[in-house]
Amino acid sequence: MTSLLLACVYAGLMGPASGQTAQNISNYSSTAEKDCRKLKGGSADDDGGTRICPGPSGLVVVVSEGDLRETVSVGRNAKEASSEPAAKAWFGPFSSTTPTIEWRRTAKDKPPFAMIQRWHLADIEDEGKDGRPIAKQLLVLTRLQPGSAYSAEVGTGSANRIRANSENAVCHVAYIDVKANANPNDLAREAADTIARDFKCGTDRVQVMGASGRAVKLALPR
Repeated sequence: MTSLLLACVYAGLMGPASGQTAQNISNYSSTAEKDCRKLKGGSADDDGGTRICPGPSGLVVVVSEGDLRETVSVGRNAKEASSEPAAKAWFGPFSSTTPTIEWRRTAKDKPPFAMIQRWHLADIEDEGKDGRPIAKQLLVLTRLQPGSAYSAEVGTGSANRIRANSENAVCHVAYIDVKANANPNDLAREAADTIARDFKCGTDRVQVMGASGRAVKLALPR
């Protein structure tokens, strides 16, 4: 009887939280140029530009490149996405993203609450045999609540320097160093399920999940 009671108490304490995380699912979309529409071209100097890509639940992804650095943001349309803090969240090193976005959602008929994407940050202190900087891989977790009304102080620098009047916006939440961790994708999903929805853009600092490595050091402001 005692064992049964303890088991019931344990289930009551652990069940809802574990179940909430366990039921979350992922689906994927592409930001490859062939799957997107070009909004504007870049200059001959930086080969940049902006493209808009379809996402789930009527959302769109806006990928912009300038000075060999990318930003990725989400909204119900290009204007909304371009107004979110994530649209100004570029890194100091030259950077680019992989064309796959992982979306986290509570069920397949529910809108996503976070996205995960792999970034490549150029490390000028680590050159290959060809003299080019070797890219370090970083998973970036971004919280989603497109369409929130806010007024951002648009500045330069890293994502966690951006301030917004509203805490409910699209912004970077956590960084996961791919090389430094044996299970970076699991860490990113865990962070998405546990901290993304309560993260306050413009107030909370971007968190480092798992072990820190060179990619994280390149991502964070000095």
